[in-house]
Amino acid sequence: MSVVEQYARAHIVTDAAVPLTDELESIPVTLRYDPEHDPRLVRIALPGAGGREWAFDRRLLEEGLRAPAGSGEVRVWPCGRVQAIVELHSAQGVSVVQFERQALLRFLRRTYTAAVEPVTH
Repeated sequence: MSVVEQYARAHIVTDAAVPLTDELESIPVTLRYDPEHDPRLVRIALPGAGGREWAFDRRLLEEGLRAPAGSGEVRVWPCGRVQAIVELHSAQGVSVVQFERQALLRFLRRTYTAAVEPVTH
């Protein structure tokens, strides 16, 4: 099984005291899946968040692309036909990250492929 890491362009809106970026600017967000560490979790890291990474169930991301899903630190919902929103909560505030839906679908497909790769010796 191999680690899947993908960069996706996103727009971030935050209520944090110190903004992560200019809200109109598209920035690279890191999506990561490590089936050896935990095959259920995906991770999202935002630039400028002091290394802050949110880990949550991969099913939440998949479900949130079809209908609103989640509670607590991470919520995901579709936004029209081509966008998806990931809402991330931390002690510093709330960040709303708008992705192209296709980028998240591509990442999910790659995670399912990585999770079933045969082990070679």
